[in-house]
Amino acid sequence: MDSDFHIRAFQDQAAAFRSAVMQAGPDAEVPTCPGWDVRKLVRHLARPYAMARLSLALGPDSDWPQPPRPPAEFDDALAWWEDQLAALLHELSTSDPDRPVRAFFPGGTPRAWARRMAHETAIHRLDAEHALAGLGPDHVHELIFDPELAADGIDELLTVLLQVSSWAERESKGRVLYHAPDAGRAWLVEYRPGLPPLAGAPTDAALEVDATVAGTADAVYRRVWGRPSTALVTGDAALAALTTGL
Repeated sequence: MDSDFHIRAFQDQAAAFRSAVMQAGPDAEVPTCPGWDVRKLVRHLARPYAMARLSLALGPDSDWPQPPRPPAEFDDALAWWEDQLAALLHELSTSDPDRPVRAFFPGGTPRAWARRMAHETAIHRLDAEHALAGLGPDHVHELIFDPELAADGIDELLTVLLQVSSWAERESKGRVLYHAPDAGRAWLVEYRPGLPPLAGAPTDAALEVDATVAGTADAVYRRVWGRPSTALVTGDAALAALTTGL
């Protein structure tokens, strides 16, 4: 998947995020992020943009950058979010997409950062839509993500982000199959005590698993990110929920 796909997705999801937060207002509660209001959601999303911008200017072995804290007031925070967004989109659009840069995940490049920001923004756009609609914490919002984007987001979480979490003290063991038939995609994650999970496409149609998460790509995308979803979970629900703590 080329970087243009992720840059376009990033732009589209950011525009939808801004529209939702402006309509919801700064004091609206965000039911999918307990204890948050829209003001905090905007401030939260602005900081990864700043982090990504700084990372794009650094080599892969540089010290980890420390972005500034976003402004406290909503109008100032939203303006800062907009500034960071515009500058980051410019950097991503004009950089060599495969140039090695600093990242908290393996294989850091502008291409990989565009992917990370597209999905960071999409999930928080969903949070903003929940705030705007005033839905309960378990209500599934009517928004539907494009299957290609959703499947790519599932893949990023399972094959990249899951690996960089801390697993040394965890005793989780078992295999979970994630299946999104509408996107023609499936992923097998094998949890191992004290070790990062193994994740990739299943190679054996008859394999035994301890849990399955199945549904549309949109539904599985929401489920792995811990948002209300119509995905069907069978088997070991605790094992299937390990992705939601990232």
